[in-house]
Amino acid sequence: MEATDNMEGENMEVVVEGRLNAPLPSRPPQSSNATSPVVPPSRQTIDHFYRKRFVFVTGASGFIGKVLLEKLLRCCPEIAGIFILMRPKKGRTPFQRVEDLCASPIFKGLREVQPAFNEKLIAMQGDVNEEDFGLHSDNLRRLLEETSVVFHVAATIRFDEPLKYAIEMNVISVQRLVGLCRRMTRLKALVHVSTAYANCDRNHIEEMVYQPSLEPQKLIDIIGLLPDKAVEAMTPHLLKTFPNTYCFTKGLAEYCLLKEAGDLPLAIVRPSIVGAAWKEPIPGWIDNSQGPSLLFIANGKGLLRSMTGHRERVMDVIPVDFTANLLIAVGWRTARIYDGGKGSLTVYNGTSGGVNPLKWGELESNMVHSFAKNPLDLAFRRPKMIFTEHPLMRNYWSTVSHLLPAYIFDMALRLVGKKPSASNVGSMMHEMSSGDREVFYLDAREVHWPSYIENYCLGMKKFLLKEDLDNLPRARRHQRRLNIVRYAFNTVLLAVIWRFVIANSRLAGGLWHMVLNLVFKFVRFFRMTSSR
Repeated sequence: MEATDNMEGENMEVVVEGRLNAPLPSRPPQSSNATSPVVPPSRQTIDHFYRKRFVFVTGASGFIGKVLLEKLLRCCPEIAGIFILMRPKKGRTPFQRVEDLCASPIFKGLREVQPAFNEKLIAMQGDVNEEDFGLHSDNLRRLLEETSVVFHVAATIRFDEPLKYAIEMNVISVQRLVGLCRRMTRLKALVHVSTAYANCDRNHIEEMVYQPSLEPQKLIDIIGLLPDKAVEAMTPHLLKTFPNTYCFTKGLAEYCLLKEAGDLPLAIVRPSIVGAAWKEPIPGWIDNSQGPSLLFIANGKGLLRSMTGHRERVMDVIPVDFTANLLIAVGWRTARIYDGGKGSLTVYNGTSGGVNPLKWGELESNMVHSFAKNPLDLAFRRPKMIFTEHPLMRNYWSTVSHLLPAYIFDMALRLVGKKPSASNVGSMMHEMSSGDREVFYLDAREVHWPSYIENYCLGMKKFLLKEDLDNLPRARRHQRRLNIVRYAFNTVLLAVIWRFVIANSRLAGGLWHMVLNLVFKFVRFFRMTSSR
């Protein structure tokens, strides 16, 4: 899967004049003032903790990053400002990209209550692939002097990324960030976003950092000396039981943090498959085709109708708003732990499978039901999904549901002259106030999967595919026509099979003629009665 900006590490530079042409927020006071008494860390609510503090977010223009920004600005309204690292992209300057980001639909509600919210977003031109993230000296100085909390979301999330580039983005960038954090004079928390699959080579994964089979720094040194083709040839041997370079490098990054930043106020958050928003900022909001979204689209369009798998196995999805809430709460708790003088690296597994499991069979039935109710425009076939582990059935459904229709469709295109296309979380919740638990909700047991999946499908239709919901009646008519085609195809197929059997069986032939006689008698009777 392709990396999004939230994981590309393109969000980090702080330029004094780059605050969307608005004056920069003043530096927070060095000491408490008379009207705002100091609240001990052990009694601070989450929004109070972020009050008058500056936060540094990498990967802010991506899926998780956008929701994190929106939640911080909306629910911690007195935050001093958010430094976001941005690099130029597609002809857009970092400051223009921040303007584009602020125009996202997820900021609509925030814009109504805080019209000037964008004044707290401070764009800093830079790149995680450069030393000190390529920050200008003035921006770097301000970042080091004023940042209190760091959220490192940037990474590449492409599963098939070349190993050398994946290490550069997911491991070496973390080492560069640690170097910056060591020079931050006000640092209270460093929160790193990993993945629940960073240790997927293990049968049981606890909330701890595991030592990889390879020493990260030695691997970095060796790969740095080799040409790309040599690294590519070595990759399968280096990955061993890891399915891809993404999971492999995420595990390496965790170990690097343990070894190189274990004395810092550090926490690691491991979300599972991050899906569309559950409640906030908009139910069903999604802006990329990563994770389950591509599966939903393929099924909704009728292109994917069978998968190898077991209906009773768990598909671990966590809504993106849960992930954003978890990051914010972990920043607050990490500062509390270290202020109490008992700090140590804490890992948070942000998953749903252990408390509110969603099974693949439930996903299939709810997804098909949702698309029957709210179909996608111009679907190729009626949405359906079959899970099977049996090799024979897998090959059968792959042929009948995928290959055969594809060939027929390609032939039809050619005929008309067109070309074919083809936990620690639970412990933290107990420490949160009742108000914080309501605002920064973390309990995945509350998710009602059928309604979540329906909103997911609708959100994907509206925000990702940009389909107009006013066209739903037309889409439903199109789906009814697809149903008629399906029934007609099945009828013809049965007739052909039956005739083939008839040619080799007298009994079947007799039954066939008996059925035809009954049909003709019924037709004649219907005509006689209707003419009276």
